Amino acid sequence: MKYIKVGIIVIISLLVITGGIGYYLYHKITTPNNCKETYTLYIDENTTLETVCNKLSENSNENTAYWVEKIFEIKKRKVNRYHGFYKITSQMSAWNIYNLLALGDNSTSTITFNNIRTKRELANAICKNLNMPADSLYNAICDNDVCKSYGFDTVSIVTMFLPDSYNIYKVSSVKNFLDRMKKEYNSYWNEARLNIAKDNGMTPYEITILASIVEEETKKTDEMATVAGLYINRLKIDMPLQSDPTVKFATGDFSLRRILNKHLEIESPYNTYKYKGLPPGPIRIPSKVAIEKTLNYQLSKYIYMCAKEDFSGYHNFATTLREHNNNAAKYRRELNRLKIK
Repeated sequence: MKYIKVGIIVIISLLVITGGIGYYLYHKITTPNNCKETYTLYIDENTTLETVCNKLSENSNENTAYWVEKIFEIKKRKVNRYHGFYKITSQMSAWNIYNLLALGDNSTSTITFNNIRTKRELANAICKNLNMPADSLYNAICDNDVCKSYGFDTVSIVTMFLPDSYNIYKVSSVKNFLDRMKKEYNSYWNEARLNIAKDNGMTPYEITILASIVEEETKKTDEMATVAGLYINRLKIDMPLQSDPTVKFATGDFSLRRILNKHLEIESPYNTYKYKGLPPGPIRIPSKVAIEKTLNYQLSKYIYMCAKEDFSGYHNFATTLREHNNNAAKYRRELNRLKIK
């Protein structure tokens, strides 16, 4: 009987000790880290547990970093499995931080991008609502090997991005995001559109370049097909496109309101006054609407166009140089009257 009582006491003691240890551990891993202000951790393929814990130690109490490290080691999970930015708040415990980093942020964000001219603008617009640094995406689409892996080069890669709204996981690697964009690109350029482009004697890339010029020439969707048809007429007769927006692109000054004779002398393959045919790349990332209007351009005999003198955004079209010169004269008179330089 005596031994039974001793055994019971030992068991109870062990339970008390175990419970105490368990409570101690629970308290340690669930205590808020009490950082002074919210900060971010960036995780990529090169991130190590040590670098994460150092960052935690710098911004939170040391106990938080210690317990995050121990949990990762015990659970045998990788800290760099899910890439992206992670916000750490003062109320998050070591356990909360572990779950966030080990399991990733499964929330999604809707990204919308349009009216984009440069790669830098593209990267900034896309990463604005994603846990992804804009520099990482920008560097990727400037890397020849990365671009080549998707079937493009560093100039044509921008055509893989079709302006629209996309639902994307907030925590996503650059590669996963580019994979998604390539999937969207392949879906858009289906057999039907590829055949239309082929029937027009053009590739999807050439259609996209022309669409970028069309969209820079007019924001009026109801005349985009006419503008596209005019430029295709010029291409067919080996006439220079003589597109002012391509010259503006060549200058790099997108604030220009008026293209002057001095701008037409700029040495650049994008200067379509000097060089025949399409420029080597798009001068903006065209919308799907502009691409559709270019694919299904309007048949006409127009080879000249000039902005209307009422500044409505529409154009006067002409089949003869004489008619065009009259339209251009009217437009210049209004520019001079309003002192637009």
